[in-house]
Amino acid sequence: MSSVPSPRVVGERRWVNASFGFLAWIVGLVFFFPVFWMLLNSFKSEQDANTSPKLFFHPTLDRYKDVTKSVGGLLSFSEAFTNSMVVVLVSVAIVMLLAVPAAYALAVRFISTKFLPVVASILPIWILARNFGLLNTRLALIILYVAINLPLAIWMLRSFFVEIPRELIEAAEIDGAGLRGQLTSVILPIAAPGLAATALLCVIFAWNEYFYAVQLNPVQGATVPIWVTTEISTRGQFLAKLSAASVLACIPVVLAGWIAQKRMIRGLALGAIK
Repeated sequence: MSSVPSPRVVGERRWVNASFGFLAWIVGLVFFFPVFWMLLNSFKSEQDANTSPKLFFHPTLDRYKDVTKSVGGLLSFSEAFTNSMVVVLVSVAIVMLLAVPAAYALAVRFISTKFLPVVASILPIWILARNFGLLNTRLALIILYVAINLPLAIWMLRSFFVEIPRELIEAAEIDGAGLRGQLTSVILPIAAPGLAATALLCVIFAWNEYFYAVQLNPVQGATVPIWVTTEISTRGQFLAKLSAASVLACIPVVLAGWIAQKRMIRGLALGAIK
């Protein structure tokens, strides 16, 4: 017979759970506070943002108007946003198309491109991009991001495919389904959460990548991370303007994560089961 915990033990457990819950809230607020303060500063005037911290102020959208307009031929937000969207979406689409069959066939078993420091690889990449006329083009970043994210996507998708019951694949084979039929009718529907999680991680890595983008595409093909740095000025500390630019740069990734959060959580949990 199982013993019933005494009221004292139950009370101690509740106190411990409440303490851990309170601590978790404190840690979460500490990590979230910089994001909250950045968002708050983006609605302030430069005077309010650079003086003593103010929680109560007259909100304004002037900083967003400042960062979204092109001044003096500088890179505009719309140009940088378009470059980032084209580079990220095309590269992630190519990665997923190549990673699904490769992961299913277990062709790659390790993440080789993540072992090499980016600084060590930039010189040969820059020389190749110059020789092929790809400097300051979106195509250079698309090719590079495909090469960087493909091993990661294959490795992640492989862990998802391993968890799919072999009996379902064998049943599809008995019904006469070939490799393509197995992928479309059995594998992909079951692994959809894993596909969403993998695609979202690739989007985040490609969207936030700065080093290769600033080395290969500093002007015409500049992406959103480069555009954010153009808001840094030597004329003074424009903290509110920089905060507004940072908020605009974060919105697409936050929206993508919010839309795919359920599938991403399920996908990451599926890949963790062994």
